[in-house]
Amino acid sequence: MLIKKSLFAVLLLSVIGLVSFTDTPKKRAKPVSSLSADVVLYWNEVAYNAFGGAKYQHSLMAARINAIVHLAIHDALNGIEEKYARYAFTGKDKKANPVSAASYAAYTVLMHEIPAQKGYLDSALASAVQSLKDDDGKARGAYFGKEAALAIIGKRVNDGALKDPIGKIPASNQPGVYQVVPPFDFVFAPSWSDVKTFSLQRKDQFRSVPPPSLTSDTYAKAFEEVKSVGYSRSNSRTTDQTAYAKFWYEFSEAGWNRIARTVVAEKKLDMLEAARLFALVDMALADAYIAGWDSKFHYNFWRPYTAIHEADLDGNYATAKDNEWTPSEPTPPVQDYPSTHSALGNAAATVLAGVLGDNTSFSFSSPTGIPGNDVRNFKSFSQAAKENADSRVMAGIHFRFSTEAGLEQGRNIGEWTLQHQLQLLK
Repeated sequence: MLIKKSLFAVLLLSVIGLVSFTDTPKKRAKPVSSLSADVVLYWNEVAYNAFGGAKYQHSLMAARINAIVHLAIHDALNGIEEKYARYAFTGKDKKANPVSAASYAAYTVLMHEIPAQKGYLDSALASAVQSLKDDDGKARGAYFGKEAALAIIGKRVNDGALKDPIGKIPASNQPGVYQVVPPFDFVFAPSWSDVKTFSLQRKDQFRSVPPPSLTSDTYAKAFEEVKSVGYSRSNSRTTDQTAYAKFWYEFSEAGWNRIARTVVAEKKLDMLEAARLFALVDMALADAYIAGWDSKFHYNFWRPYTAIHEADLDGNYATAKDNEWTPSEPTPPVQDYPSTHSALGNAAATVLAGVLGDNTSFSFSSPTGIPGNDVRNFKSFSQAAKENADSRVMAGIHFRFSTEAGLEQGRNIGEWTLQHQLQLLK
C-alpha cells in the first residue's frame, strides 16, 4: 500500500510540474570518435571492387574517385561530430547516424561515377546499413550522407577527367623523345595533366626538374643499370629484386590504399581518424597522378626500351644499343620522366608517416606478386616507398633518375596535403 501511495504522489507531482520525467537519463548516441573504422574500411574495399578489383585499367580515374568517396565520408562524419576541418560540405546534424551517413555518402559518389555497378553497389549499401534501426538516426544519416556526397560531386563538375584516355603521339626520330613501346600503340590519358587538382594550387606546383642530358655521366650510369637489372633475362637481378618488381607492379593507388586499410585496422583508428586519413591519402594520390602527368608530358622523355634500342643516336659514347633487349615487365603506355608510380608511393607514404609516424611496421599482399611470395614486410612507410620506386628499375621500365624525381615530387605533394587540408580544429 505504501508503494502505491508513493507512485501516486510522483504521478501527481509530475502533473503539476514539480517532477519531470524528462529528467530521467536517456540513451544517447555514441560519439563518432568512439566508433570503429569498420565502415570506412568497408567502403574503401567496395570502391576497389566497383572499379573492377585487380583487373581495372583506368588507374587515374580510380585514384580520383577514391578521393571523392573519402572526402564525402570525411565531410559527412565531421558534420555529425566536428573534429577536423572539412573540404566541401558544411552541413551539421548531430542526430544523423554516422554509419548510415558514411555509407550513403560513399554510395552516392560511386553511383554517380560508376552507375553500371548499380547492382553491386545496392547490395553493398544494404549490407552496410541492414543492422541499423530507424530510431537511431538511420534516415537522417542517409539524407546527410547524400548531401555531403553532392557537395563534393559539385566541386568536381567539368574537372576534365571524362575525356578519352586513349591518345596518339606523333612519331619522332629525335633522341630522348618518347615513343610508344610494345605491346601498346597509344599514349594513355594525354589530357590528365589538365584535370582539376584536389589539394595542389596548380598542376605544375611541384613540376620535376629537367632530366639529365643524354650525354651526361648520370644518364649513362642510369642507362647501364636499367639495361642490366631490368632486362627480361637478366643475370644481375636477384631473386628478391624480381619478386618485388612483380609485387609492386599493380597500380600504385590500389596498393597504397591496401596499406592504409592494413595499418588503420592494426592501429585501431576510430571512425573520424580513419575517414580523415583515407581522405588525405587519396587526395595526395590523385594529385600525384595529375602533377606527374604534367611533368611527363612537359618533358616527353623516352622509356628505357626505346633508349636501349636507339642508343646509337643518343650522342653518349658510354651507351650501346641492343635491339634484342626487352624489359622484365611490360612498359606502361606513357612517358618515363618522372616515375608517377614512385610519386604516388611517396605521396601516400608521406601522409601516412605524418599521421601515424614513419616507423610503423606492417605486412601486406599484392595480386601481382609471385604466388607463394605475394606478402612483403616493412618496418616503415618510407622503406616501402623506396622499394616501390626501386621496383620500376628492376622491372626495366624506368631510369633511376626518374624514380628519384618521382620520390621527390611525391614527398612534396604529401607534405603540402598534410599542411593544407583537413586540419584538426582548435
